[in-house]
Amino acid sequence: MAVLTNTSSDRVKRVRRLARRSARLETGLLLVEGPQACREAARGGWVVDLYWTDDAARRLTGIGSAVERGGGRLHEASSSYVDALSAVGQGLVAVARDPWASLRAQDHPVRAALTASRLAEFAAGRPGALVAVFEQIRDPGNAGAVIRAADAAGADLVAFADHSADPTAPKVVRASAGSYFHVPVVSVGAVEAVVGQLRALGLAVFGADSAGTVTLGGPDLPLGGDALAAPLAWVFGNEARGLSPAARKAVGRLVRIPIFGGAESLNVALAATLCLYAAAGARHA
Repeated sequence: MAVLTNTSSDRVKRVRRLARRSARLETGLLLVEGPQACREAARGGWVVDLYWTDDAARRLTGIGSAVERGGGRLHEASSSYVDALSAVGQGLVAVARDPWASLRAQDHPVRAALTASRLAEFAAGRPGALVAVFEQIRDPGNAGAVIRAADAAGADLVAFADHSADPTAPKVVRASAGSYFHVPVVSVGAVEAVVGQLRALGLAVFGADSAGTVTLGGPDLPLGGDALAAPLAWVFGNEARGLSPAARKAVGRLVRIPIFGGAESLNVALAATLCLYAAAGARHA
């Protein structure tokens, strides 16, 4: 197999084009960077092409095997070639199908994603539905971190509302450490409309807010209690401003996370982790 070296080739231009949102929407493909994200994309059978250096191929043989099992193609390339595709790939970069591209094409993406996810459990009348909604989250690193937290907590859907960061962006996918390929992730419009759709599906909706009158783990919302085990959506706000006035009005309960030290607040990724794990713990108690 010939080693790819021409960093000015049309192939390089096509792959690099996927750094643009318009190209990802047009093709339904993602640019995936680095070992962790590439490994999870490969395990899910989503990789179309994997580009890696000889060193990466020797160190990460399991990724190559997974790509081939999923019907993808392997391409050995020079370090400069892989760096031309992505400067942060650590020796490997993949082009992968977006698992959730079809959800973005629906007229009602939240309803479509919920139908496509594990919410059959909820439809059967048992506890289990868990959704995370993020309003105006802007930093790609934070966006990836909250996808990872939602995946770890067993969430059924992650929705980015009101002009949040694009969850298909390479930096978001990389920051999710591959969790993007595990849990449905959609971009949606106004948070008020999303909350309405979730309520219509039978979910309670809580908003995480430092001004909340209900305390997570307090007498009104005890850890392991029925309210946290019920079909539930958590809504989280912008990194700097928190929930907008419209979001505060739309959600059913505003819940604060108690702070026992001197910190003024928690960042959105940590707040999401605590709230989603509280719900996950109640489900698995």
